[in-house]
Amino acid sequence: MLVTTPLDPGWETQATPVWASLDAFLAEVGPRAFRFAEAGLRHRDDALDAVQDAMMKMLAYRERPAGEWTPLFWSILRRRIIDLQRRARFRLRWLRPAGDMVDADDASIDWADPGVGPAQAHEQREAYARLVQALRALPARQREAFTLRVFEELDVATTARAMGCSEGSVKTHLSRARQALQSQLEDVR
Repeated sequence: MLVTTPLDPGWETQATPVWASLDAFLAEVGPRAFRFAEAGLRHRDDALDAVQDAMMKMLAYRERPAGEWTPLFWSILRRRIIDLQRRARFRLRWLRPAGDMVDADDASIDWADPGVGPAQAHEQREAYARLVQALRALPARQREAFTLRVFEELDVATTARAMGCSEGSVKTHLSRARQALQSQLEDVR
């Protein structure tokens, strides 16, 4: 069900989903949050941990209005991903011998529709793998802006709140991400 509610005083009203409970919200956002975390962390188990941690932290906010849950959840998840990235860089810096580079790309999740034929499923997996690779090549802020605006379909104001930056910064990061992805994925269209 959609209702129109003001997000903050002075902001325009917009249609925001209202969930029956926080559990319903988390169930709906879970798969998308996992894909977002996996693109940022490049490791399935770390992505699962980040999403689970963000969901656990959301329990403290269950009394907040449902309209606040979306930017709050994405902000919590984003901060958790950044924390995990910093820890991984720190560990890698101290544990890896100089010059030793290990391929960080793990097997991607197969999001292909099981009802399609083998050739089409293969093409979808390849296209998805190229998209994930292109997203991983983007700077973190551009990747976040693109994922939240395009995949999650959040508006600019909500994305800005989730990312902790201005609306203009969101638009700039999104524009740069689109240009970079377009040049990297021209042959996939």
